[in-house]
Amino acid sequence: MAATSRLTVRGFDSIALPRVPPRSPSLLRTQIPSVSRAPNPFSVYYTRRRNVGLVKIRAMSSDSSGSGLEEDVKKTIGENPVVVYSKTWCSYSSEVKFLFNRLGVNPYVVELDQLGSQGSELQKTLESLTGQRTVPNVFIGGKHIGGCSDTVKLHQQGELESLLSEAGALKSES
Repeated sequence: MAATSRLTVRGFDSIALPRVPPRSPSLLRTQIPSVSRAPNPFSVYYTRRRNVGLVKIRAMSSDSSGSGLEEDVKKTIGENPVVVYSKTWCSYSSEVKFLFNRLGVNPYVVELDQLGSQGSELQKTLESLTGQRTVPNVFIGGKHIGGCSDTVKLHQQGELESLLSEAGALKSES
């Protein structure tokens, strides 16, 4: 029987992941069809969040280096309309994720506390790129928005929906 790891994120159902060498993504997809391997050092896990539905969670593989983290962040925010760097236990991160969910937006969430020491390195990289060390660290349309209070303020001012629409994160009503 293959050894497995269990990925548990607060508020999510957990999934068992086989322990596989970092360079065997086909084995990973074969054994767990709901898990896919991204071409960069991040792995993408899809899981069902209670009362919300299917949610994408990112975790970093162990073969990534600190020197490539800045490129990985830039690639991630460039490829996804909405990206939230978060921590599972952070109430501010939860508030932002809940707000996006209420607006019908499925953000690309990177849970830094699920990445071990690499989460700390990624948080330092985010600080050097944005000047913000805290989470959530929100990007819309490739641009840094800020944290929870910045995102909520944009929503209260009626500007968040237009940013999300411009980024392609909201379906336009026809």
